[in-house]
Amino acid sequence: MGMRALRGSLIASVAMLPCLAQAQQGGTQAVTLGELDVVATSPIGGIAAGRGTGDPAAAGRQVASRLPFTVETVNAAEIAQDRATLDPTFTLARRTAGVNLSDGQGNSFRQTLTYRGFDASPLQGAPQGLAVYQNGVRINEAFGDVVNWDLIPQVAINRIDVVTGNPIFGLNALGGAVNIEMKNGFTWQGKEVTVFGGSDGRIAGTLQYGEQIGPWSFYFAGEGLRDRGWRYQSPSEIGRVYADLGYRTLDSEFHIVASGAKTFFGAAAAAPVDFTRTDERAIFTYPQSISTEMGQIQVNGKVNISPTWDLAGNAYVRRFSQFVIDGNDAEFENCSRQSSFRGSLCFEDDGFFPAAGQSQLAFRNQFLMQGRNTPRIPFTPGVPYGTLDTVRTEATGYGGTLQATNRDRIFDHTNTFIVGGSIDVADYGFKSQSTLGIINPDLSVTTNPNNPTYGFVPGVGTTQLRTAAALGIAPSSVIGSNLYMGLYALDTFDVTDALSITAGARLNFARISTTDLTGFSPDVNGTHYFNRINPVAGVTYRFFPWMTLYGGYSESNRAPTPLELACANPQRPCLLPNSLVADPPLEQVVGRTYEAGFRGTVPNVYEDGIVNYKLGFFRTDLSNDILQLAVPGNAARGYFVNVPATQRQGIEVQAEYAMPGLSVYANYALIDATFQFTGTLSSPNNPLANPDGSIDIRPGNKLPLIPEHQFKVGFDYAITPIWRFGANLAAFSSSYYRGDESNLNRKLPAYYTVNLNSSVQITDNAQIFLLVTNLFNNRYANFGTFLEREANFANRFVLNDPRTTTLVQPLSVYGGLRYTW
Repeated sequence: MGMRALRGSLIASVAMLPCLAQAQQGGTQAVTLGELDVVATSPIGGIAAGRGTGDPAAAGRQVASRLPFTVETVNAAEIAQDRATLDPTFTLARRTAGVNLSDGQGNSFRQTLTYRGFDASPLQGAPQGLAVYQNGVRINEAFGDVVNWDLIPQVAINRIDVVTGNPIFGLNALGGAVNIEMKNGFTWQGKEVTVFGGSDGRIAGTLQYGEQIGPWSFYFAGEGLRDRGWRYQSPSEIGRVYADLGYRTLDSEFHIVASGAKTFFGAAAAAPVDFTRTDERAIFTYPQSISTEMGQIQVNGKVNISPTWDLAGNAYVRRFSQFVIDGNDAEFENCSRQSSFRGSLCFEDDGFFPAAGQSQLAFRNQFLMQGRNTPRIPFTPGVPYGTLDTVRTEATGYGGTLQATNRDRIFDHTNTFIVGGSIDVADYGFKSQSTLGIINPDLSVTTNPNNPTYGFVPGVGTTQLRTAAALGIAPSSVIGSNLYMGLYALDTFDVTDALSITAGARLNFARISTTDLTGFSPDVNGTHYFNRINPVAGVTYRFFPWMTLYGGYSESNRAPTPLELACANPQRPCLLPNSLVADPPLEQVVGRTYEAGFRGTVPNVYEDGIVNYKLGFFRTDLSNDILQLAVPGNAARGYFVNVPATQRQGIEVQAEYAMPGLSVYANYALIDATFQFTGTLSSPNNPLANPDGSIDIRPGNKLPLIPEHQFKVGFDYAITPIWRFGANLAAFSSSYYRGDESNLNRKLPAYYTVNLNSSVQITDNAQIFLLVTNLFNNRYANFGTFLEREANFANRFVLNDPRTTTLVQPLSVYGGLRYTW
């Protein structure tokens, strides 16, 4: 259980004094002592409620000490310390054991959050192993289950719970679920305006307003940010709004919630090591911009239908739109001497093999480029050709959850029973196309102004036309729909005052349909079904008031995403993430998790402080895990494949001391993430790959980008009644590059980072604050992969080192003013 989640009544009042005092400087945080000791055990339980709706453990919340799994929590006050980042993952990463970030896109707002070796990532194609909920609504996007952290308004977050070993959270909860509870007018009252700025030209501001008038409440939050980014061509623009209208009586509470976001990021990709050695701000070809818009409306409600029964539910509509522009190198050249098209431009793909049933002799591996009205495009010697690839993803989702909670005593023993069901439906569209361009000396990719749009078709033959589409050169246009349904039940029974038993299960059903609109890939058309019942069982036993044993077993599953299902054939790889092609079906991923340990709270430790601690073990075995692999001949093309088995296991050690005016924490996580099968995987860009572009996998090989050792320590101290100061350090061991699943190459080096925060309450209403990130300006990379090995590609850009990485943001300093009234 997370450290703050363990606090109970009187103990919690001592431990939370520093945090509550800080929170109240920015408005009234209406928190009861009882609420500090309960956590969400279902998505509905993560919806913030005001006081007055009965037992705080109602509607999917339970007393933390009775649960056989782990809940790690960060609260609004801790998030407020990092307000200048406008990024909730920053707080989770610096504070939570087992969390690390990897920056595959060179922008701190779009990093992959990894918890115990499982990802919640904004990258299309990343294996999504965490379910993420905001106010009870699953926000893994419909098309690829991606999580866009940049769309979540940081200032409006009330708390974040990271929950493990609980399949009640549905699909993708292989490594757990992230439950984000937002503020409303019953839980936060006041007016607050914050303006700040700093490094890289960052200018930003937030505002929030909360008020309760009789049975009604209203809350509004807005955020805006703009900076030029610390790398070249890498600006960030963020706009986010959130509003909540609430109404409650003695036995009911209802909320209408609206939220929206619009973001833009440039240069979202890693850079070759040869470039960053010369200039740390270097990028590769550009533009590489991502524009995203989101709007969501939801209705939440809770009703006490009897003294022991509560009914809760939500319904929502969510609209998502994203447009990506990506400038890339491409394999264009003079058509071969054997071709009658000599002197014209051809696309060559020598590393691509014909699909099953095609004749090798008939397969030319070269495709004539023709313009809009089918004229041949002349080849110009010395011109570095490239492409501007565009991707547009649209999705409209809607659905809801209904849940009942009962707290009747059974044989005079306390019992909490939760039963519910959910349905999530989404319609999506996916379009991509490539436009012929040239790579300029500054590495920008531009199109020919006289021929702004070129078609991509093969030289001759219908067989080659199909192959060209399979290569991902032809435009793609796919529509589809997802239907996810779930039924679940969870019961916690107190056998004695010390012993509690939990058992439950969830039935997951998924239907995924896709339809090709271009005619290039008719085999994309299809409907896939997945279903599974996932059980959970566990016990907790309190040996002493300050020590509890917990242990549990659970199962979970992840259905393949539409992207993965439509790109699973190595004979017909995709230009990822730009095209979809025909596929053989993938199997769903199944996880089996074991967890056990000790945790507790020791009161009256030095100056009436308390110590929270935990020592735990976890292990998750996955069957049919899904990986993204590259194909020989082009780094941009790839496909998805099931592998027999992977495993994540480890230990977590945590301790926190808290007293009025001071809190200190330290935690360590060992995460052993490994493959558990013998076989080969395609990784043609790996410098030590076999001649055919494959790498050999053996049981015990480490999964890439997951540091085995993770250590975090920090403190927050009130130096005077008006001046607070805090610092934190996070250190991570080395990890392997993506594409080095065979573990033969040198690793990404170990690294550490130190951050500082401070605030001074200059008047009752005004506070100035400071945030310093990466204090010692450590120039490390937390993401790395390999460049394409094709000789012309490397020679064109004078690339000798096969590695490409993303360096983290350098030393950055932000300061601002917060005014409340």
